[in-house]
Amino acid sequence: MPFKLLIALFATFVTTTVCVADDDDPYLWMEEVENEKALTWAKERADADTAVLEAVPEFSEIHTEILEIYNSQDRIPTPVIRGDWIYNFWQDSEHVRGIWRRTSMSEFPKGEPSWETVLDIDVLAEADDENWVWKGADCLEPEHRRCMIALSRGGADAAVQREFDTVAKAFVDDGFALAEAKSFLNWKDQDTLWVGTDFGESSLSESGYPRFAKEWKRGTPVAEAKTVFESSVDDVYAYAYSSHTPEGRYDMVRLVPEFFRGTDYLMLGGRLVRLDLPDDAQMRGFFKDWMLVSLRSNWEVGGTTYPADALLAVELDDFLLGSRRFDVLFEPEERIALKDVSSTRDRLLYTTLDNVRGRLYRLKLGDEGWTKEEVELPGIGAVDISSTSDTTDDFFFTYTDFVTPTSLYVVRNDGKPEQLKSSPAWFDADGMNVVQYHAISKDGTRIPYFLLTPKGFEADGANPTIISAYGGFEVSRLPQYSGANGKAWLARGGSYVLANIRGGGEFGPKWHRAAVKEKHQNNFDDLIAVAEDLIERGITSQEHLGIVGGSQGGLLVGGSFVQRPDLFNAVVSAVPLFDMKRYNKLLAGASWMAEYGNPDTEDWEFMKLWSPYQNLVENADYPEVFFWTNTRDDRVHPAHARKAVAKMTDMGHKVYYYENTEGGHGSGADLAARTYTVALQYAYFWMKLR
Repeated sequence: MPFKLLIALFATFVTTTVCVADDDDPYLWMEEVENEKALTWAKERADADTAVLEAVPEFSEIHTEILEIYNSQDRIPTPVIRGDWIYNFWQDSEHVRGIWRRTSMSEFPKGEPSWETVLDIDVLAEADDENWVWKGADCLEPEHRRCMIALSRGGADAAVQREFDTVAKAFVDDGFALAEAKSFLNWKDQDTLWVGTDFGESSLSESGYPRFAKEWKRGTPVAEAKTVFESSVDDVYAYAYSSHTPEGRYDMVRLVPEFFRGTDYLMLGGRLVRLDLPDDAQMRGFFKDWMLVSLRSNWEVGGTTYPADALLAVELDDFLLGSRRFDVLFEPEERIALKDVSSTRDRLLYTTLDNVRGRLYRLKLGDEGWTKEEVELPGIGAVDISSTSDTTDDFFFTYTDFVTPTSLYVVRNDGKPEQLKSSPAWFDADGMNVVQYHAISKDGTRIPYFLLTPKGFEADGANPTIISAYGGFEVSRLPQYSGANGKAWLARGGSYVLANIRGGGEFGPKWHRAAVKEKHQNNFDDLIAVAEDLIERGITSQEHLGIVGGSQGGLLVGGSFVQRPDLFNAVVSAVPLFDMKRYNKLLAGASWMAEYGNPDTEDWEFMKLWSPYQNLVENADYPEVFFWTNTRDDRVHPAHARKAVAKMTDMGHKVYYYENTEGGHGSGADLAARTYTVALQYAYFWMKLR
């Protein structure tokens, strides 16, 4: 399973059981997700507070503008190459839940390609009388005919899994199927799946993840699937998967005792062979019978020290025979880090971040070794490899920056990039300016941030300014064109800041490690430093400064306003973590203890210093925070936001709250719901910062 997918799913595969209370928190009843009292409280509170935000003069116009952007037929259809087809999942006003569709490689570049609907989720939802939300498809290579379709009720991570035939465009009678659960599924061959799911009592780890990796044969009940690996209840999870390449199939098992640590096994001749790699190394797949590995720490082996964040390659047969001599395909520098790795039929691709600016490289393996060339990009923004093919050397990538609409490019064979499609320019960027500054954090570390200012900007301290940041789980925040932000904020005279604080991956694993566990206070110090730097430069002032973050970012902005209530006048804390004393007892929290620490141990001595919930006080002059969450969020428990609002309200602090009944761990299950949530945010910021 690709590492990016694991990061995206870092909070899934969990139960919704509420643990027995172990403290005297008067708001524990809010931890029962669908408790009638809690739901009534949430609805009444949200109805009252959203009425205030809807009454903000800008709300109605912003809502209309964003809905037009989200429903636009001119959006770039994200391509996924599957065999001879380009697949895409699409939502708009006519396809609320969305359609899974495809077109040919020759048709896709056209301005208005002819699409063939493969699966209509709106039709399916009506037929099944379910509020289905698309959660993706895992298809068997190389034909991509048989796929496992994941469908969620209301946007939660828990999903049903059903086998689908893309030729017949129908679900397979008596095919593979799993009831609603949070499951690992991956194809071994047409008649075999690797599966990890809730098999009943004792089948999940203490973190709520599958403990068992099993091999499931067609025509047999999933309960009879054969166990190939069992992890401990103390581990986070284990899973099996197959890496399908033109050269052959590699069957693998990965054991994950904690985030960013694991052990990889290769199945050979019916037995598991442990790969002798550092436990924090990351498997990057196989290419031309070579094994690709990136490092998170220095590794001294075979008389050579390979640096953290390096991308290494070794012929698999040589490695299994004992060779530890690796080719270094990428070697990091102080401000240059590895981002993504992918491959086509005969080319290896990787992207890097050069002082938070994207670069793209293409490698060829020949008789004399590896040769590398840089693929030219149109600017110094962000690049993402969208999709590749195992049968050709064609691939798609997107390029974006703050003021350039996102564009989709294709590279054919070894040619130069050709622009195929571009998003509309949703706002007039004329006169807007982007600059990268650095703030000095409390410990002296230079923290980069991008500042995007509107036309006519003057550094007079009166400019409404929003800082957005995340800073966790080695996730990088990069320049990106946003029509919604442009129309709702920038075009109306606001400034926008993207802060690249520690905890993220902008400068590699070391940047992440600098803000985990006992160092997590750096996360808050960095954001505070950026805010202070903006004020010192005269860009804004406390009266006009707001911050926004979601999930880990919600914890970030929560801790920041609690520590420095004098610094911010507006805070949006979305689907947040907030009560770090009990976070490991709520949903997926236990799996994140490698990031934050275990509050049931001596770790609480440093966690209690920054956990927002425990540090709230009555006599502080807090900003009027806007918290929002979703009832169906089965990653970060909605009780974090609920309890924060209830506690602050009872202390006499004014706050705003919105809880959507659907949407999972995001801003909504469909475009209309997302539009509403985003419009509320901008209305709130204009109310507070103008």
